[in-house]
Amino acid sequence: MPLELYNSLTRKRQPLPPPPQHISMYSCGVTVYDKCHIGHARSLYTFDTLVQYMRYRGYDVKFVRNITDVDDKIIAKAKEIGKSFDEVVRENIDLYEKDMASLGIKPADVEPRATDNIPLMIAHIEGLIQKGHAYPSQGDVYFRVRSFPGYGKLSGQSIDKMLEAVRIDTTEKKDDPLDFALWKKAKPGEPFWPSPWGNGRPGWHIECSCMSMKHLGVETLDVHAGGRDLVFPHHENEIAQAEALTGKPFARLWVHHGLLTINSQKMSKSLGNFITVQDAFQKHSVNAFKLFFLSTHYASNIDYTEDKLLDMEKGIAKFKNLLKKIDVVGLPSFSVSLNEVDFVLDAKEKILEAMDADFNTALALGHVFDFVTAANRFIDEGKKDDYFEGSAHLAGKVLREILEGVLGLDLNDAVSGLLPEDEAFLKERVDARKNKQWKRSDELRDILKARGIVVEDGKQGQTWRRV
Repeated sequence: MPLELYNSLTRKRQPLPPPPQHISMYSCGVTVYDKCHIGHARSLYTFDTLVQYMRYRGYDVKFVRNITDVDDKIIAKAKEIGKSFDEVVRENIDLYEKDMASLGIKPADVEPRATDNIPLMIAHIEGLIQKGHAYPSQGDVYFRVRSFPGYGKLSGQSIDKMLEAVRIDTTEKKDDPLDFALWKKAKPGEPFWPSPWGNGRPGWHIECSCMSMKHLGVETLDVHAGGRDLVFPHHENEIAQAEALTGKPFARLWVHHGLLTINSQKMSKSLGNFITVQDAFQKHSVNAFKLFFLSTHYASNIDYTEDKLLDMEKGIAKFKNLLKKIDVVGLPSFSVSLNEVDFVLDAKEKILEAMDADFNTALALGHVFDFVTAANRFIDEGKKDDYFEGSAHLAGKVLREILEGVLGLDLNDAVSGLLPEDEAFLKERVDARKNKQWKRSDELRDILKARGIVVEDGKQGQTWRRV
């Protein structure tokens, strides 16, 4: 079965051509005006994992993920905190790179910055003006939306509906309220670059169109990825300004992930539920967050709760505990092939079938947990023939191949590590028992059990294990 992905443009699943086909893929990256939050983490991890899976299946993928380092939000942030534009950009790029390292995500094949590609954007805008799709006005340049008949095809909206439903900037500079900015005249104190229309900066939408085509070396991308919140107006505008210039389809396949909420509420600093990547990793492991992201289909919305993350920690512990159990099985005396271990072969086939069916990681994880149960049962039943050890180690190899090689989990430690809060609870319990505070000791034991940690007291003192 070929790898299929849901195309937001055609609204149906679309198979990729069979490998080793070359795939050009672009994903909208971060705008560096603030720290990354866990919604960014979902996006970055999801599309990085999709790329890794395509490569695992034999595709030759070139992946470009941009950094927006000039934008109204960055300028506003610099004014708000009293720092220079350059300082805000530099600090937040450093934080972004730290977050990527924490997530275990390697750089894309190319990670272009908008400010390094401005001459290309100016040339693109000039081409649109020459073709009648754009016009300068008082130092700004606007795209003429009604000049592009296909406008609205990605979001499924008509121009009349857009006028009814969307807040439009009704500046006198525009010929039409729907027209959007390709170039913005610089105000005093703002960063600027010289252009035929005066000093200014590019609009956000033109940045992605130009960088994707340039760095992938094509006018029609195979896959364009991003969050569902970018469908309109960002991706709609990307299509219009690219296709109006080239006359070719901008992307064959559009892939959009769902949004992330916190306890069923939109993440917002004003609500006090804004969780940065680094703050998140103080409470839960990176593995737990990755498993959390994988547990819901990428196109669906996902809701963060503490209970869900604790469940994910338990899931990671199950993987690690199985691998620990396999490690103590003796080395195989006979080699074994996949065909000789039905439960391993069946599990791998089901996992890959789920991933091929629109990258359904949630269904694939269900098969992974079934596989873990079957592998544990196989080992617990004990040796039946000379192939036992080889079969057990083969199960571990397949588990690592999927979870580490494809999904990017880190299962190298033999048992689950402790989070800072877990360590604090364990230490407090030792002190409570030392001071004969038995009630508090029992309370802490129950707290730890709810967090997936079983505490036992013996001659050697307090010990713990993951359930």
